[in-house]
Amino acid sequence: MSVLGRPLARLEGREKVTGSARYAFESSPPGVLYAWIVQSTIANGTIREIDSGEALGMPGVRFVMTWQNALALNDAGDAELLVLQSRQISYRGQVVALVLAETLEQAREAAAQVSVTYDSEPADVSLSTTHPRLYAPAYTNAMFATDSVVGDVEAALGAAPVTIDATYSTPAAFNNPMEPHATVAEWHGDDLDLLDATQGTNWARETISAVFGLPPESVRIRSQHVGGGFGSKGPTRPNAVLAAMAARLVGRPVKIAYTRQMMFGLSGYRSPTISHIRLAAEADGRLTAVSHEAFGQVSPIQEFVEQTAVPTRHMYAAPNRLTTHRVVALNLPTPSYMRGPGETPGLYALESGMDELAAALGIDPVELRILNEPAIDPESGEAFSSRNLVGCLRRGAERFGWSARDPRPAVRRDGRWLVGTGVAASIYPADVVPSTARITAYPNGRFELAVNATDIGTGARTVVMQIAADSLGVEASCIDVRIGDTALPAAAPAGASWGTASWGWAIMKAGAALLEALQTTPRIPDSGLSVLSDTAEEVAAMTKMARFAFGAQFVEARVDLESGEVTVPRMLGVFAAGRILNPRTARAQFVGGMTMGLSMALHEDAVVDANAADYANRDFASYHIAAHADVPDIDVEWLDEEDGNITPTGGKGVGEIGMVGTAAAVANAVWHATGIRVRDLPIHPDKLIEQLPSPY
Repeated sequence: MSVLGRPLARLEGREKVTGSARYAFESSPPGVLYAWIVQSTIANGTIREIDSGEALGMPGVRFVMTWQNALALNDAGDAELLVLQSRQISYRGQVVALVLAETLEQAREAAAQVSVTYDSEPADVSLSTTHPRLYAPAYTNAMFATDSVVGDVEAALGAAPVTIDATYSTPAAFNNPMEPHATVAEWHGDDLDLLDATQGTNWARETISAVFGLPPESVRIRSQHVGGGFGSKGPTRPNAVLAAMAARLVGRPVKIAYTRQMMFGLSGYRSPTISHIRLAAEADGRLTAVSHEAFGQVSPIQEFVEQTAVPTRHMYAAPNRLTTHRVVALNLPTPSYMRGPGETPGLYALESGMDELAAALGIDPVELRILNEPAIDPESGEAFSSRNLVGCLRRGAERFGWSARDPRPAVRRDGRWLVGTGVAASIYPADVVPSTARITAYPNGRFELAVNATDIGTGARTVVMQIAADSLGVEASCIDVRIGDTALPAAAPAGASWGTASWGWAIMKAGAALLEALQTTPRIPDSGLSVLSDTAEEVAAMTKMARFAFGAQFVEARVDLESGEVTVPRMLGVFAAGRILNPRTARAQFVGGMTMGLSMALHEDAVVDANAADYANRDFASYHIAAHADVPDIDVEWLDEEDGNITPTGGKGVGEIGMVGTAAAVANAVWHATGIRVRDLPIHPDKLIEQLPSPY
């Protein structure tokens, strides 16, 4: 029996529940100093003067780093990392100084005594579709084309018997992993050693070595345990640069961690989005035009363009299609990756529009999606490596009891509650990144897997162990695993749902090569017999195909007529994500993604205070996220699928597909329950209460 497919428990599970798993900030090398960030209190302008005299006179304080005494840094393509390089301020909360002290408490107290005066200028923090400074970026995140035009959308809209024209919006959303961003930096001569909360130490090493002008081999970065990331720990953050720079200047190790409040400005977030959706269909439901015009924000420092309209290019067949992206630079922190970038806000808009179209046509929402299923990728014309969206919709409808649904909105009542159901489809790219892996056989019958993967809480350690065991034909208990260290063979970061596929291919290749070497080796030396693999050549030679994971989410929503409160007693997700390598960890990822989608739909709302030119709610007391009580029944199923057109493991990614359609399914269920269409998330009670009928 294959080791793959078994629901093995996480290797590090006991360490985590007992508290023995050590995270970046928990390392304290001898002589370590604690760092505390001083943040700007204006959103636009320049620093006139920084007075750190009082702070330097306080007990335990050893150094205050500002733009006047910081090291000169190189531009590595991310201007957010050029911290303390000038007097310019582009958003509130930007780093203006760093205090180093013997204890965390001393550093924090002294940071409050650093006096900064500014020459302030007016700040612009308002996103709209008519902003005069909107522009078309050169490309979106992941280098997708900014615009795509096929056919004549305007003509098709004008000729169609049924059309939808609606605008949907999502607020800024913050990743907020349990572990804040943190780094411990120590120099050994000209060599830099970082313990960093990062999703990919190889990519971090490339960035850090470029910023400091070091050869990559002089930088070692480790991340043994990472307490969540959701994209925010993908790119290197200012904390790593600040710690390394400060440690260099003072000649002692330095450790730094963001507070929860700092996370809202210094660790990236999902840009707010506005999506103008227009759909045209024949009376039988066949789409003739799809238009998705997306708007978002970037910062004055760095351009990160959410690829909001990109998933719309691949979802449904239509002869006329238009997708565009426009952004404006505002005096707010720089957006960045967040779980399902592009797909999450984009599918909320598209799948809400499809629900509205189904209602206008009088066609079941599941059947409308199936009716417009493309035979090939609508954007590229390429064949799909596999596409089982219809299977997900059919199986989900069967499991959820969809056939018993009354399509009329606002007709099902249970006491003071209105009850409805909704559906949405999901898509997410299934990519791979060249990776390497090494497997070593020892004479005692044990094997060591060395691969610079990162486990951000997904169970990666366990799954790579299973892949290694499977490739060698041995039990998982025979494998020792080493990950999270640039001293190990380079591998893809944990992000974009490509980690397991990328690592797994390299591991399987190494396992096959090691078995071959063992057949010709009469005796394994005490030092072991090692094989190193590299998949760069195979990845470059992959056949051009459209590679995606798919899914369908079904939701029941209940709306309280007295308060407008929305609850979701049950959700079902059915997914086509290739071969599932570990059902236990995969289920956790699907459930986690759907929980985040529910949180996006009903709770998360970053509010801009125009007077302060900043996000006003910067903690969990005011930025609300879903808790266990909000998700009593989440059911997950996946189709029996194996996609050999991606990697030899047959799997796709599962980290993000669970999230991307959930918010739309919730919004569609709320409409079905109430007859009220909320097009701007989150769906708070105040958006419903005035339009609800009397509960009496």
